[in-house]
Amino acid sequence: MKHLVPEFEKLRERFPAGFESSLVLPCLRRIQEDRGYVADSDIEELAVFLGVPQIQIEEVLSFYTQFRRKPIGRWHLQFCHNVSCSMNGAERILAHVEQRLGIQPGQTTPDGRYTLSTAECLGSCGTAPMMMVNDGYHENLTCAKVDELLESLK
Repeated sequence: MKHLVPEFEKLRERFPAGFESSLVLPCLRRIQEDRGYVADSDIEELAVFLGVPQIQIEEVLSFYTQFRRKPIGRWHLQFCHNVSCSMNGAERILAHVEQRLGIQPGQTTPDGRYTLSTAECLGSCGTAPMMMVNDGYHENLTCAKVDELLESLK
């Protein structure tokens, strides 16, 4: 995290004194962009840098589901399983991917290529079923479309 301190200092300049806790979210986001997840050491260092209690950073990490506390695979497959996606076959497509990759949600393939997750809602109900691959949306999914997508991710 130390190499990000100059960026954090620039962020700090945008806030009045006494609002250091407002920097927790953008700093955590930048740490995750850099490392891929937020490590325990990052939490400790960020708490010291911002002068906030460590528990405050832990609370942010546990509330916002986009933050990861451990490394994930090169391709993060997040399947929406909310009502619209479920009604349009999301569970069937997820089961297909589980079988194809040999992993369950929350797991990463042994080669580190794929991590599989589910999400309550990814905000694309009109194009259900859908999933995110890293930061990109893939909508109106079928098993065939998912197979084609997985082949392209090699």
